[in-house]
Amino acid sequence: MGTAVGISAVAASMETAAAASTAKLGKIQYHFLSPTHLRLTDSGLQVSHGLMKSVFRRNNSRWTWTASSSGNIVCVLKEHHNMDVKYDETSSTVGSTIEETVVSISQRGRERMEKKKKERRTYLVAAVVSSLGFTAMAIAAVYYRFSWQMKGSEIPVSEIVGTFALSVGAAVGMEFWARWAHKALWHASLWHMHESHHRPREGQFELNDVFAIINAVPAISLLSFGFFHSGLLPGLCFGAGLGITLYGMSYMFVHDGLVHRRFPVGPVANVPYLRKVASAHQIHHTDKFDGVPYGLFLGPKELEEVGGDEELQKEIARRIKATSTSST
Repeated sequence: MGTAVGISAVAASMETAAAASTAKLGKIQYHFLSPTHLRLTDSGLQVSHGLMKSVFRRNNSRWTWTASSSGNIVCVLKEHHNMDVKYDETSSTVGSTIEETVVSISQRGRERMEKKKKERRTYLVAAVVSSLGFTAMAIAAVYYRFSWQMKGSEIPVSEIVGTFALSVGAAVGMEFWARWAHKALWHASLWHMHESHHRPREGQFELNDVFAIINAVPAISLLSFGFFHSGLLPGLCFGAGLGITLYGMSYMFVHDGLVHRRFPVGPVANVPYLRKVASAHQIHHTDKFDGVPYGLFLGPKELEEVGGDEELQKEIARRIKATSTSST
């Protein structure tokens, strides 16, 4: 490797703007096909794109490329000897004096990205359709239940109040149920199913998604019983079914969309508390605090109770930085 590159790598520690698409090592300028975040350190050139990081490391006279995860970083530099290299802005190519330089997205990488996009679209359609369907049915069920039962009779105030009170109570209670079930069941006897959620996903869905269907069974049962019967008890059952349904939809959008990015959630990602929730759940996947937090919406509180607040703040900062980098 030329002396200029060695001096640059040892002496410099700098960051270029995230929107830059080129980087220099000595006299050589590298071209990237997409905006990146670059940092030149003693050990090499670190390239970040979103949540992905790649590193060019110096080994004797060679610079080799490694990546921590798959993505669309596009530059691979294996070896070169001649420092007198020019960058052609017109053709977007590097001079032929570099022995083995590749500036491309591999076919495998393109296929992987297309597959990922297809998976996101499929899951997004499923999420939106199911959410709109359940929301429409819930609204219609509430309207027809009370309008149908109030014909020719007095307004059942206690039943209405009980229904809506229990819908809120059931939604809150589901958080504590999810926390208990996550730890006592999913990470224990049902780990053979839940394990799919802790491994890289292959395809649009995972075995862990079965739990969403399982939780839908009692919700549908309670809603059905409450809809076709009158009285305080059916009203309470109807409210409980509504609460479970509301929690399930909220869980799906925050957990699957915001945390694991199975589909885009738009401005929801910028809500401070939901970002905190997402960061807390990300820590659950690292096992740093024996799996805590096991809940979702109260996950930050769980972390505080075990002394994980500092780690939570670091994860929040990392998430904000990654989001801002990928959006520029």
